[in-house]
Amino acid sequence: MLLFTPGPTPVPQNVRNAMSDETMHHRTPEFEAIFEKTRKHLFSLFGSDEVVMLSSSGTGAMEASVTNLCHNTLLNVNSGKFGERFGKIAVANGLKNVEIKNEWDTPVSVEDVINAIKNDANIDAIAVQISESAGGLRHPVEAIASAVKAHNPSIMVIADGITAVGVEPIDIRNIDCLLAGSQKALMLPPGLAILGLSNAAIEKIGKGKGYYFNLATEIKAQRQNTTAWTAATTLIIGLLEVLETIEKNGGMTKLYENTQKRAEAINAALQAIGLHIYPQMPAKSMTTVDDADASKIRKILAQKFSVNVAGGQDHLTGKIFRINQMGLIPDYEAAWVVNAVELTLDMLGRRKYDGSANKIFNEILFANRALV
Repeated sequence: MLLFTPGPTPVPQNVRNAMSDETMHHRTPEFEAIFEKTRKHLFSLFGSDEVVMLSSSGTGAMEASVTNLCHNTLLNVNSGKFGERFGKIAVANGLKNVEIKNEWDTPVSVEDVINAIKNDANIDAIAVQISESAGGLRHPVEAIASAVKAHNPSIMVIADGITAVGVEPIDIRNIDCLLAGSQKALMLPPGLAILGLSNAAIEKIGKGKGYYFNLATEIKAQRQNTTAWTAATTLIIGLLEVLETIEKNGGMTKLYENTQKRAEAINAALQAIGLHIYPQMPAKSMTTVDDADASKIRKILAQKFSVNVAGGQDHLTGKIFRINQMGLIPDYEAAWVVNAVELTLDMLGRRKYDGSANKIFNEILFANRALV
């Protein structure tokens, strides 16, 4: 079965091999050396002033960012399940919350964010997804962050990059906290979260809030190449292998280029056979199609062509399907997916198969690609 869900994503064989070695104790010089190497790679990936690894899912990173960086009122952008989650985290931790809510295909505007800030002087942090994976939407986070800082530099900007880090370059100049999760573009099992922090964020964190998710405690420990609490040793070993593998395969720039080209090729291929891309501003991390036959398409893809793609949640249940673009995806696997979708439409009596999807996919993906 080809796993083409936007998280968890496939874990490369060499990474699985690295994680299958003997269990290592986290309070040893050997693991500290691995931790130090991994941190160096993460500084390069995030471009931030500090990086922190947490033994948690991405939701843990979301909670840590909110509790440590919001001391009064959080403004969250809700264009999907994960934007909604930021608001729920704020309320659960006794913070005030202001929400901008849009349909899941609609990116938030810079104007709406600035108006919300102007209308509530208590807002001291905003939280927004770079890529809202509930509908495959890309928010204009960099423009939002720039406008927010121009209005009030003290407002903390929290950017959820869980389905964006490792997918595309992110301008972090006005972002105070950038989040990532292991099971997305970092091609690992779930259970490791990462935060990239600005110096302004570190200053606001101060002594930190909470216990397990106290970022001040973790920053102090991790600057010594250890963790405050038990480290996710196996996942950190795997993360180092992932980052070194990306480096050996041309680095992050090459990965970004390949991801963008593949996303363009798949989107165009599916549109060529009559399908519609759901979000107004699609994220590069996934292709999201809205279709009345979404559930039938997913079922046939799995049963007939061994392709596992994701469906929708809440009001989009049975109405969309999502194809992953994150990670080191072989070209032939992506080609099989678009071909399988076209064959599925033929089985549903929607259109006769003629190979159009594969033709368009190959023309775009391999255009101007140098032969080695």
